Amino acid sequence: MGVELNEKPKNAAFVFIKPHANKDDVQKLVKETFAAKGVEILAEGDYSGQEIDKGQFIDQHYYAIASKATLKQPSELNVPVEKFTAKFSEDWAKVLEEGRAYNAMGYAAHRNWTPDELDTENFKMKKAGLIEKFGGGFYCAQFDNAGVKEYVFNGFFMAMRNKFTKDSANIHWYSVKFDAATLSWEDFRGKVLGPTDPAEGPEGSLRRTLFDQWKELGLDAEPNTGDNGVHASASPFEGLAERLNWLKADLKRTPSVPSSSRLASPTS
Repeated sequence: MGVELNEKPKNAAFVFIKPHANKDDVQKLVKETFAAKGVEILAEGDYSGQEIDKGQFIDQHYYAIASKATLKQPSELNVPVEKFTAKFSEDWAKVLEEGRAYNAMGYAAHRNWTPDELDTENFKMKKAGLIEKFGGGFYCAQFDNAGVKEYVFNGFFMAMRNKFTKDSANIHWYSVKFDAATLSWEDFRGKVLGPTDPAEGPEGSLRRTLFDQWKELGLDAEPNTGDNGVHASASPFEGLAERLNWLKADLKRTPSVPSSSRLASPTS
């Protein structure tokens, strides 16, 4: 059934607790915060690292970055050839022909590196000035492999991805809605969730509470801008896109309600 014409407009979002923070006490905190702020949980559930890896959920979630790192091959990327040559003094077509260009996933396998090892080596290339930014979320690094110059796109992403896909990883997610008249997207992001840097969050926001109480909540380390505990959709469009990706939401149904039979009710 679709939305009734006289129903007050609702904003719908997708939220998940990141692997480093997915503890029972954090799940309790999220539920209590949502209840206090007028955010209704429609459904919730879990994904294991294996499920996230197999479904490529995190790759689609960070598509702008992952498309260059895992989802596409270098030959499929729109590399600005003049900028490539100006930075690396090589012809892009020749590099492709000789098979010296890799996405991040391919290069980790090529060098037999773990995601963290690739991230470490990629950072060394950044410090050495051997990385060029071609656009938003589009980076190319030059590596030296026994005298052979090789090129890698978005080498940093594999370590980021591994946080979600390693065997020990899991997330707890929520499909939520809130009244547009009483809770704006700005307040949902700023006051309920909190900013990217949890230390700058307002009192009572989820990320700030995690930052202040990380030991009591059972986290292994103090949250930071990368590991800030909780993700939430940033806009109505992002909320829709994320529910389509993670929950395979049915657009023919009420926009706030996912259709998958795997979903658990909020009370389960």
